[in-house]
Amino acid sequence: MAVLYVAFELSNTKWKLAFSDGSKVRHSTVEAGDFELLQVGLSSVKKHFGMFEDVRVVSCYEAGRDGFWLHRYLQSCGIENVVVDSASIEVDRRKRRMKTDGLDAGRLVRMLMRYYGGERKLWSVVRVPSFEDEDGRHLHRELEGLKKERTRHRNRIRGILIQQGLRVNNPSYRKFVEQLDSLRTWDGRELPVDMKRRLAREYRRMRLVEEQIKASEKEKKQRLKEPNTVKLRQVAQLRSLYGIGTVSSWAFVMEFFGWREFRNRREIAALAGLAPTPYESGGTVREQGISKAGSRRIQTLAVEIA
Repeated sequence: MAVLYVAFELSNTKWKLAFSDGSKVRHSTVEAGDFELLQVGLSSVKKHFGMFEDVRVVSCYEAGRDGFWLHRYLQSCGIENVVVDSASIEVDRRKRRMKTDGLDAGRLVRMLMRYYGGERKLWSVVRVPSFEDEDGRHLHRELEGLKKERTRHRNRIRGILIQQGLRVNNPSYRKFVEQLDSLRTWDGRELPVDMKRRLAREYRRMRLVEEQIKASEKEKKQRLKEPNTVKLRQVAQLRSLYGIGTVSSWAFVMEFFGWREFRNRREIAALAGLAPTPYESGGTVREQGISKAGSRRIQTLAVEIA
C-alpha cells in the first residue's frame, strides 16, 4: 500500500518539508503558516511520485514553540500526524557535524519511515491534549509565571538598595515608596533622585503583579466552590487527601491525571521525571539517580509534597 511520508522542520518564517514515497526523498520550502502553498506542494509531490490524490499521508514534526495547532490542522486534512519529543531523537555524537533545517527535515522523514515500519521505540511521541485540555492549563501556568515575576521584582528592589548598603525585608510593604524618603546611606545622605524614581516604578510593577496573583487565586477558589466539570471535581477530590492543597491538586489534574492515559506506574514516573537511571557496564553497576527528564513542575510538586 502506497504511503506518502512528510516531515516538517518548523521555523519562524519558513517551513522546510521533506517528502518520501519510501525510497526517494524530495525537499520543499513554504512560508510559515501558508496552508494554500502547503496543499499545492502536497499535490505536486504526489504527482511527482506517481501517487493518487487520496493516497495515505503520514507526517511528523518536533514539539516546540508552535505547539499543537499544526497537528490539529493536519488531522483535519486527513493526514496522520505525530508530534515528536525532540529530546528523544537520536543524533550523531561527532563533535562537529553538519546541521541545517533541510538536513533535519530529511533525517526526520527517514525516521518517520522507520517508525511506521515497526520501530515504535525509535523516539517518544507526544500525547496531544484536546483544545479544551490545553486551555485548562493556562490559569495555573499563568499564576506560576506571575509568582516568579514577583520574585524578580522583589530581588531587583533589594539588589538596588544593597548597592547603598541598605536592606529592606519586605519590598511589598504598602508604604514602601514613602519609606524611601526616610532611608539614608552610610554617610547620612538621602537616596539619589533617579534611584528613588526607579525603585518607585519597580514597586508599582510589583504591586500590579501582586494584584494579578490575587485575582488568579480568587478565580481558582471561585471555580472550586462550584466544580461543574469533571476536572474540577477531580481537583476537589484530590484536595481531600492529607498534604494536598489547591496548588498541587490543580496542577496534578490539569497537567497529568485530567486527560492523560497512563497504563502503569512506570509511565507516571517517567513523565514526572522521577524514573531511576541505572548504569551497568561490565563490572560497573551504579544508580545515577532520577532522570529529571519529564515535567519539571510536577516533579517539583511531588518532591515538595513528599
